[in-house]
Amino acid sequence: MDSVEKTRELKTDSMLSLDVDETAVDWRGRPCKANKHGGMTAAVFVLGLQAFEMTAIAAVGNNLITYVFNEMHFPLSKSANIVTNFIGTVFLLSLFGGFLSDSYLGSFWTMLIFGFVELSGFILLSVQAHLPEWRPSPCNMLTDTDGTQNCQEAKGYKALILYLALYLVALGSGCLKPNIISHGADQFKKQESKKLSTYFNVAYFAFCMGQLIALTLLVWVQTHSGMDIGFGVSAAAMAVGLISLIFGIFVYRNKSPRGSIFTPIAQVFVAAITKRKQICPSNTYILHGSQNNIATNRVLATSPNNRNLLHTEKFRFLDKACIKVQDGANESPWKLCTVTQVEQVKIIMSVVPIFACTIIFNTILAQLQTFSVQQGSAMNNKITNRFQIPPASLQAIPYILLIFVVPLYEIVFVPVASKFTKKDSGISPLQRVGVGLFVATFSMVAAALIEKKRRTAALNSNQILSIFWIAPQFLIFGLSEMFTAVGLIEFFYKQSLEGMQSFLTAMTYCSYSFGFYLSSLLVSLVNKITSRTSSSAHGWLSDNDLNKDRLDLFYWLLAALSLINFFNYLFWSRWYSYNPSLSPTTTPHESHGEDLENQSLNNNISKHILRADN
Repeated sequence: MDSVEKTRELKTDSMLSLDVDETAVDWRGRPCKANKHGGMTAAVFVLGLQAFEMTAIAAVGNNLITYVFNEMHFPLSKSANIVTNFIGTVFLLSLFGGFLSDSYLGSFWTMLIFGFVELSGFILLSVQAHLPEWRPSPCNMLTDTDGTQNCQEAKGYKALILYLALYLVALGSGCLKPNIISHGADQFKKQESKKLSTYFNVAYFAFCMGQLIALTLLVWVQTHSGMDIGFGVSAAAMAVGLISLIFGIFVYRNKSPRGSIFTPIAQVFVAAITKRKQICPSNTYILHGSQNNIATNRVLATSPNNRNLLHTEKFRFLDKACIKVQDGANESPWKLCTVTQVEQVKIIMSVVPIFACTIIFNTILAQLQTFSVQQGSAMNNKITNRFQIPPASLQAIPYILLIFVVPLYEIVFVPVASKFTKKDSGISPLQRVGVGLFVATFSMVAAALIEKKRRTAALNSNQILSIFWIAPQFLIFGLSEMFTAVGLIEFFYKQSLEGMQSFLTAMTYCSYSFGFYLSSLLVSLVNKITSRTSSSAHGWLSDNDLNKDRLDLFYWLLAALSLINFFNYLFWSRWYSYNPSLSPTTTPHESHGEDLENQSLNNNISKHILRADN
């Protein structure tokens, strides 16, 4: 009887120990409990911030070109560049937000602090749009093609206030974005592959809902009630999102910051350069901190919660950082690194080509938020005599579709695909990205064909096409974004180690940044080249009048670049190989981590039973 009681007590104690998660802490810094912290219950509060913050920023970003062009009187090409530079900066600053979170502040405090920074930017935008003395004198930029109305471009303190407000929003939103995704994903364990995949799909659904509300309700408010009211509603939405974040404080699983994430990376490069004349050993077991030489370590390293990484054969020159040259003496961490440190750097270097292949994709997105909106302004946007569609609201079309397609993808496609691929997520993140990149090309093909038709009709027969003609380019790109954006975020998060989730997730948003900056560069470059080769000395995009521009040719250029980029991606995705420690779990029901925990529990119980019987 005593042995039975001891067995029961041991089983109870073991189950309680498994219930405590030592890898995450609650708001007081105590180890989390599985039944109280994390899971979808906690993630819902983060998704609330995701939806409301997206509503706020999308309402500003997607219709910003209208405000900058009509109210601040910047020329069309300069207005487009202001918008793309603003949005590019939002996503570039995501790297800064990821670094702060992983290294010093943690994701929750980073979101809270910079959420209020973003809120202050929205408030300043609203105040400027409300006060006439902070804006140039009113005039019609569309009719002032010859300069007779003397539309004055915003300069001096008026331009300064605009840029200050925009970049407060950019700083806040940029630092929020990677942490919203990573903090929500941190509410699950990495071995819960199916739950993680579901979370990323739900997060994209929240993103779509935020975009849809912004592009319909808020853009309508901006158009009919004024930009000041529209920006004010964005500020209110941001405030609600912050309240949602704060309400979940008691149930969050928080990952503690681990100090500068760049120091271990720098140490690897310094050590490898210092030992560049060393010869890499053929036997990798002797490398410092190698996990390959013990059979059980191979199993432990595949556990998603284990921080040790197995050695891989790529970038062998970095392995020199793991060679011991002072037997029996302690070498400086700047001269001797572990295999795990080196493999972490190899992962970052390996994902860079994947990251680079999504830049053109986001350059296409930039056109839909700038020139395609201006296309809509040059078309018939009347549904009835009393109701007109704001051109920026066309971007809502794909999101109307996606709020139905995303749940169908999760409920129908994933289970069906899983039966064939044996993967919890249906298809791998890299396959998902590839599908999206291929489909995006047809968005620009559709845009080029419709713009050619619109321009020909306007010039030859003075006919104005319906605004719904440009709906296909938005619709096709929306479908491609569902594959590429979600796949890329899932890929980067699953390839990240403990302490680097936010930073690697930020690389996804950095791709958006480079895409928008590339758009600005392409616009300027195309204008410069085509103005020299054109007989009329006008570039493809140099006029404020789209009937004089050749936007259709610019769209064809982007379609060609997109197709080339897709084949480039096929090469790099085939080249990429997962570190064995981070390979996606393909077991449909149980993860390796759960198997190890159950095996450990059973072994402990058996040992104590034997001792009790003896």
